[in-house]
Amino acid sequence: MPRTTIEVVRPGLLTTVQDWPGRIGYWHVGVPPSGPMDDLSFRLGNRALGNAEGAAGLECTLAGPALRFTEPTWVCVTGAPAEVAIDGAEVELWRTALVPAGGVLDIGAVRGPGMRTYVLIAGGIDVPEYLGSAATFTLGKFGGVDGQALRAGATFTLGPHRGRVTKAVPMADQPALTRHWQLAVTEGPHGAPEFLTRGDFDTLVGTGYRVHFNSDRTGIRLIGPKPVWARPDGGEAGLHPSNIHDTAYSVGTLDFTGDTPILLGPDGPSLGGFVCPVTVVAADLWKLGQLCPGDTVRFVPVRAERAASVRELGQARRAHIATVLSDGGDGDDGVLRRAEVDDEIAVTYRRAGDDGVLVEYGAMTLDLGLRARVHALHQHLLSARLRGVVELTPGVRSLQIRVDPRLLSIAALLALLAEAERDIPSADALVVPSRTVRLPLSWDDPATREAITRYMHGVRADAPWCPWNIEFIRRVNGLASVAEVYDTVFDAEYLVLGLGDVYLGAPVATPTDPRHRLVTTKYNPARTWTPENAVGIGGAYLCIYGMEGPGGYQFVGRTTQVWNHRARENPWLLRYFDRIRWYPVEADELLDLRADFASGRVDVTTEDGEFRLADYRAFLADNAASIDRFRTAQTAAFAAERDSWRAAGELG
Repeated sequence: MPRTTIEVVRPGLLTTVQDWPGRIGYWHVGVPPSGPMDDLSFRLGNRALGNAEGAAGLECTLAGPALRFTEPTWVCVTGAPAEVAIDGAEVELWRTALVPAGGVLDIGAVRGPGMRTYVLIAGGIDVPEYLGSAATFTLGKFGGVDGQALRAGATFTLGPHRGRVTKAVPMADQPALTRHWQLAVTEGPHGAPEFLTRGDFDTLVGTGYRVHFNSDRTGIRLIGPKPVWARPDGGEAGLHPSNIHDTAYSVGTLDFTGDTPILLGPDGPSLGGFVCPVTVVAADLWKLGQLCPGDTVRFVPVRAERAASVRELGQARRAHIATVLSDGGDGDDGVLRRAEVDDEIAVTYRRAGDDGVLVEYGAMTLDLGLRARVHALHQHLLSARLRGVVELTPGVRSLQIRVDPRLLSIAALLALLAEAERDIPSADALVVPSRTVRLPLSWDDPATREAITRYMHGVRADAPWCPWNIEFIRRVNGLASVAEVYDTVFDAEYLVLGLGDVYLGAPVATPTDPRHRLVTTKYNPARTWTPENAVGIGGAYLCIYGMEGPGGYQFVGRTTQVWNHRARENPWLLRYFDRIRWYPVEADELLDLRADFASGRVDVTTEDGEFRLADYRAFLADNAASIDRFRTAQTAAFAAERDSWRAAGELG
């Protein structure tokens, strides 16, 4: 039997190939899962056709495509209401239908409620996988058909179909779409009273937020009341109280980027430095795919152990009713357990949704000893190969552990983590490979200047860091001139503590010498556009942006790529505990280097070495007086900037 080929007659507004559960296992290097935003509608359509639930299909945003089929093919269109026709004859959503050879399936504009329609096809779409999935990640330019949304004239083929086609998705299984949404959430990881006030949290779960028009697959921006906050600032993590030391995020977490709440989507970042007080349970994540601008959203706390399972597709998923049934949340502020590692280090186990735990070490401070402890736990768990552990993602002082609750319960995981603390070695014993990696830096690059201009025109022009981020960095650190900022950045050696901030192997790094740690704050609200491989500072950390997208770090320049799209395995350039050293280049020279990298001529100078925590602590002791003097001057400038913000109403 000949294979069916599908031609894109009209691509629709934004139509992409997705599969479920998407690209799993690369969260630790900044690769999001992608996949269908509304997994429920997607999987139900596949099941009706006799496909595997995760077989690749199409996600259509706001307006769908017209597709011509070369062979008779069964299809099922699900999700948000839209006009659907085969050769001009109307077809009902949620029912299977046969497209004849040469026939055209036409998906019109979404009528609402809801925002996304799904086209599932018998046999599933057959496209090459990237890192184990066919899901399209358009920002990363991979997956699906050439890493992008469908275009007119494109063609693709289908896989073999061996399943039994049913008549329709049962009405009782179809999700309830509305314009007034309730989302089941668990408390944590970072809630009241440590980060939000009790009043803030009560407002959060008692307020109807409105969906902002500037929302997409990376995140749903919400409009609602500003928190009062329980802290005056984020300390070394930044001036704003929403700033924390970079930690792994969960898909569906409510991320306060400054005072702006954003529900992170399946194309969202894996690592970042903002407070997340609640997380949507996995079974309710499908709703994020149907949130439209202007819709209202209310957060309903539930007990994590009573949340429906994302594996369910029938009424056990509880998607057929718009109301979240709950008698309250866990009431533990998202803190599952606290313990002492030793006389100096405490450990906090925080809830990260209904399928994850965030392990945090020590106080909210930048201490490489804490990162060493995270590394020891990470390596221990990798070696243990625990059944049910899905992802392990280290942050600056934390390790996020995602599990499949069917195989490993959160209670069982906590017991295993308690055992692990007795087995892992002391942080002082840490010795890890640590390459020196030399990268070019175009200082105050034109692309970063353009991003600032866009921000001033499209977001806010009165931000304290505008019109020039480097001048802001100088001011907040109490330096005499911008030249001192330049000298500090180029003199520093940046130790890579995490990957994926933001996206695709992008490092979060800090100077090994505290006297080189320039402390800034992050944009509030965040930028909507950042050039690929821009270099910025946020809190005491430096980041290279792995791709274009949103961002909040203060720009100092731009460098070459840190993700090799030509490599099919391990495409990330950097590793944990690498040490980055910059050398200056002009903007035109950088463009040439970037073109060489894109064409496959990757020429990065590295030198092998190792990082010993005991030696590093000896260095700190030997230079304690000089480090204290630097920090005293820096703290005074930081406090003066904070006071000026408060006087101007920047901190509410």
